[in-house]
Amino acid sequence: MNSVPKLLIGAGAVLIVIGLIWMVAGKYLNFGRLPGDIVYEKGNFKFYFPLMTCIILSVVLSLILYVARWFTK
Repeated sequence: MNSVPKLLIGAGAVLIVIGLIWMVAGKYLNFGRLPGDIVYEKGNFKFYFPLMTCIILSVVLSLILYVARWFTK
């Protein structure tokens, strides 16, 4: 099999696992509404920027990619 289909199958499997974990953990974790996320409300206008959520996602994804790179050497 070519490497591109393997990559797409692997990426799909990873996304399914992430979705399942998010679905189960979403009941217990308030991910997306963390302290440090910016919420501005005035009248019927609401601005939401998930700053802390972005930082946590960046750190987690960086660690995952670091470990994945460590195993591929």
